[in-house]
Amino acid sequence: MLILGIESSCDETGVAIYDEDKGIVADVLHSQVNIHAKYGGVVPELASRDHIRRTVPLVREALAIAGIEGDELDAIAYTAGPGLIGALLVGASMARSLAFAWNCPAVPVHHMEGHLLAPMLEDPAPDFPFIALLVSGGHTQLIKVEGVGLYELLGESLDDAVGEAFDKTAKILGLGYPGGPALAALATKGVAGVHKFPRPMTNRPGLDFSFSGLKTFAANTIRSCDDLNDQAKADIAYAFEEAVCETLAIKCRRAIKETGYKTLVVAGGVSANIQIRKRLTEVLAEFNGEVFYPRPEFCTDNGAMIAYAGYLRFKAGETSGLEIKARPRWPLTELNAAGLM
Repeated sequence: MLILGIESSCDETGVAIYDEDKGIVADVLHSQVNIHAKYGGVVPELASRDHIRRTVPLVREALAIAGIEGDELDAIAYTAGPGLIGALLVGASMARSLAFAWNCPAVPVHHMEGHLLAPMLEDPAPDFPFIALLVSGGHTQLIKVEGVGLYELLGESLDDAVGEAFDKTAKILGLGYPGGPALAALATKGVAGVHKFPRPMTNRPGLDFSFSGLKTFAANTIRSCDDLNDQAKADIAYAFEEAVCETLAIKCRRAIKETGYKTLVVAGGVSANIQIRKRLTEVLAEFNGEVFYPRPEFCTDNGAMIAYAGYLRFKAGETSGLEIKARPRWPLTELNAAGLM
């Protein structure tokens, strides 16, 4: 079984092909970082236009790498949401049109389910059930996962997602775009103990998050510096990242105690952060548990995770009709159980 996946939810165009027997046999990606860098953030209209330019050439490239023709595909999966509506419609339109031309089904995929299942592409892969921590520019969620589509939301950010807080703090520091990786790189030069940032919402029960106040605390600290030199910026970046890591660690520790699960899956763009990985690995070691991550290139948006999630959904009998639908907002908990594992 061969499934082609198309990802176009934001500022990266990803196309990949999943082979039921061999795994990912083609994976190509185009990033729009250079387009949006001058604006300091994603411009939706520019993102949509670039997806239009890039999707078909990337599909051709993926087919060539896999050594197959389009009419050999069993299905075409695409990101149906959540994301930027214009960008989603490009991918959905392309996928639905190609599926019609090649006489195969189209399979809508939830973007965050793609992230959640991305660690399944690794060896070893996690076994169900587990706790998933989804950390990206738009989401911070703790989810109890019992199987594909069997999701219970345990907690989420009430305001800024953790990736959004990283990017906004980086922008205030005058760092480049994308801000999250730039802030993490700067933090490696910071000195511990110079600043003490709060661990938001950890002094109360529950598993929800809040990072808006942490971002504001960072902004006030930056403005209060008499000499905001390179070392001062690094010290602030270190304190900010340390606070994020410890906040996530505290909440994950609570989720483990609440559910009794000792397997944690961490996915989404922010899961590539080295310090977050280190801290959460330490937390799971406290419980003799294990933490799983996607490889770095599968942390950010990519076609491989959509192809794999689409494969699982297609195997469960899910396809779309001829209509082209996209959902900019789409709660993960609304998905149906696939009943596969």
